[in-house]
Amino acid sequence: MSGLTTLQVRTAKPGRHADGRGLYLVVREGGSRAWVARIQADGKRRDFGLGSAHTVSLSDARSAVAELRRKYQNGETIAPKKASAAPKASVPTFEDAARTCHAAMKEGWRNKKHIDSWIACLENHAFPTFGAEPVDRIDTIMVRDVLAPIWLKVPETARRTLQRIGTVLDYAHVNGWCPTEAALRSVRKGLPRQPRRDNHYEAMPFADVPGFVGELKALSPTAGRDALRFTIYTAVRSNETRFAVWPELDLDKAVWAIPGERMKTGKPHVVPLPESAVALLRRRWKLREADDGLVFSNDGEKPLSDMTMTKVLRDMGHERITVHGFRSAFTDWAAEETETPKEIVDKALAHQLPDKVEAAYRRTDFFAKRRMLMDAWRDYVDVG
Repeated sequence: MSGLTTLQVRTAKPGRHADGRGLYLVVREGGSRAWVARIQADGKRRDFGLGSAHTVSLSDARSAVAELRRKYQNGETIAPKKASAAPKASVPTFEDAARTCHAAMKEGWRNKKHIDSWIACLENHAFPTFGAEPVDRIDTIMVRDVLAPIWLKVPETARRTLQRIGTVLDYAHVNGWCPTEAALRSVRKGLPRQPRRDNHYEAMPFADVPGFVGELKALSPTAGRDALRFTIYTAVRSNETRFAVWPELDLDKAVWAIPGERMKTGKPHVVPLPESAVALLRRRWKLREADDGLVFSNDGEKPLSDMTMTKVLRDMGHERITVHGFRSAFTDWAAEETETPKEIVDKALAHQLPDKVEAAYRRTDFFAKRRMLMDAWRDYVDVG
C-alpha cells in the first residue's frame, strides 16, 4: 500500500498530508500531529478524529479508517465529528509525569541507589517549584530558576537535575502530553559557566552505564541517540557506527562485518550483535531511505558528524563523558564482573596486538566466545 511512511509521519511539516483511502495526517504549527479520517457517504463528506499521531501508529490509523468504512458500507449509524472537536487528552502535572516516567524506566535498572536518587533529585529541586504545574507549561525560564541556586554550589547535582527534567519532558512529548520535544539547551545560556575541575575528560563508570542506557531509551529516538545506544551495545569506535551501511549487516544472523578500510587496524572486523542492537537496527530498517544507505543518518546519505553522539551526552547532562569512554567502561566491566580472558576482550574491541610474533600465531577471532561476552554485556546494560 502506497502512502505515508513512518519517517514522514514523524517529520512532516505543518499542513494536511494524505495517506490514501481517506486517511490524513494533520500537522499543526505548534508541532502536534493528529489523524483524521474522511468518509464519503450519501453524497456527504464527514471527518472523524482518530487521535494523536504520537500515540496512534500509522498502521493503527489505517486499521481505524478501514473499520469506519466497513461500518458505513454495512449501514451502521456513526455520529460524525470533526477532529478539532475531539476531547483533549488530560495533561498531567510535572510531578505526575515525572513519577510515571520514573516507574517506566526503573524496570530496566538494577542499581537500587540510582533508582532512588533519580526521583529524589526531582523531589528536592524541581517538584517544590513547578511540580504542580501541567507538564506542557514547563518552559526554559522555569527550569533556569530551579537550577540557579544550585548551579555553582553543587554543579553535578544541577546538571543531573537538568538532564532528568529533560527526560521527563521528552517522555511527556512521546506520550502526547507536550506538543513538541523539550528544548532545554538554552537554559545553560541563562546560567554562569561552571568551572572545570581539570582538563581531563572521563569515561563513565561501568556501574552507571545501565542507568544511563535506561534514561537514553526513554527519550524519543533520533539518529544520534540510536547511534550512541548502538555504539554502547557493540563497544565499537564511534566512526565505525557513523559510517555503517546496511550491506554490512546480517540481521538474521546477528552479525556486522566491518571492512578493513573502515577499521583503525586496517583489518576486517566481525561484530556479534546482541539482541538489543538487532532490535534497534530492525526499527531503523523500517525508516531507511535506501537498502544500501547509511544506517545512522537522517537521509541515508549524509553521515552524522563526529559531535552528534557527544551532543546527546551533553544534552543529558554529562559534560565530561566521551563516547569513546564507553569502550573503557566495557573493558572495566569485563575485568571486574566476568572471567573473560583479556585476549578475548581485546578481540572484541578490535585492538591491535603490540607483539607481532603473538599476532602472527593467533589466528582465531574467538567469535563464539565474543558472542557470549557481548550477550552478557547486553544483559548487564540493557536489562529492560
